[in-house]
Amino acid sequence: MIQTRIRKRFAPGPESAGFSLDLEFEAESGITVLFGPSGSGKTLTLDCIAGFVRPDEGRILLDDQILFDGAARVHLPAQARHCGYVFQNYALFPHMTLRQNLEFAVERIPRLERHRKVNEILEKFHLADVSGRRPYELSGGQKQRCSIARALIGSPRLLLLDEPARGLDAPLRAELYTVLRQVREEFGVPAILVTHDLDECFELGDGVIVLREGHVVQSGSPRKVFEQPANVDVARLLGLYNLLPVEIRGLDPGRNMSRLRYQDFDLTGPYFPGRLIGDRVWLCIRPDLLSVSPGNGRPGMNQMRATLLRVVEKPERARMEFAGEIAVEVPRIEFEKNRAVKEWLIEFPQSSLRIL
Repeated sequence: MIQTRIRKRFAPGPESAGFSLDLEFEAESGITVLFGPSGSGKTLTLDCIAGFVRPDEGRILLDDQILFDGAARVHLPAQARHCGYVFQNYALFPHMTLRQNLEFAVERIPRLERHRKVNEILEKFHLADVSGRRPYELSGGQKQRCSIARALIGSPRLLLLDEPARGLDAPLRAELYTVLRQVREEFGVPAILVTHDLDECFELGDGVIVLREGHVVQSGSPRKVFEQPANVDVARLLGLYNLLPVEIRGLDPGRNMSRLRYQDFDLTGPYFPGRLIGDRVWLCIRPDLLSVSPGNGRPGMNQMRATLLRVVEKPERARMEFAGEIAVEVPRIEFEKNRAVKEWLIEFPQSSLRIL
């Protein structure tokens, strides 16, 4: 288990803004994802854990061993922390072959054991056939696998991965995910993975920690975080939701109903405990939970007229973007039937409406 509580401040300069990292979290077995936009402090957090950056305050424990304690002035050097680190740019030595890169990572163990460990990990990561090549002679996927193998060959207690899929095309990305699932199952080493890719969180994450501007804003399982964002900031970071400003016009706990006002439209939703009539809140709903129909008839309950502004067509689905900053995702074949329609009725399912 890794327990992290750190503070690190960077003062503003003549041409740079200040930044403050102030967070606390725990991560156990499996893969814990640090998710957030660029500049939120994800890589800085990894560097503090690895020992490359010294925090101003706090405490970092790995399996009850103190790696850093600001009050006690403990700061173990990076080589004493037994953390494997996979960098964004692979950080392979360009003048060494792949095999030599791996041998360098375990140069302190006896030669015969070193030879055995290198051969084993080359086979495990399907790199034996290219072990004599230098990094510039390898594909992106081969370099990524070598970087992960080098991080693991020293039997680390914690694996740190900084956007390992960055720059990889779809087939190589899928290959990397397979490798990381293999690492999770066969090596059993806990890992902290930095990403801002939602698919990566679902593919690999056992837990997710959402960072924003140097702070933890939500944590939990990927499904819980993505289906129940804690606040508007998290919902915006996820980029999965329509966020519409509404006013609560009615609350009826007996009928489990509420009435919401959005622009000139009334919407019926479930009862929202703890809220008051007149509260101004954000209606939060995923585009794929909304439905549409050509706007020929009169709007029914929880339907509103909207003008289609643009369509983003994907292989299987179409994202329809309407006036009022409302997006709806439908099967592409459904959109194709009414491609020429500009005026639509958007239906908001009562049971799916949430407010933040």
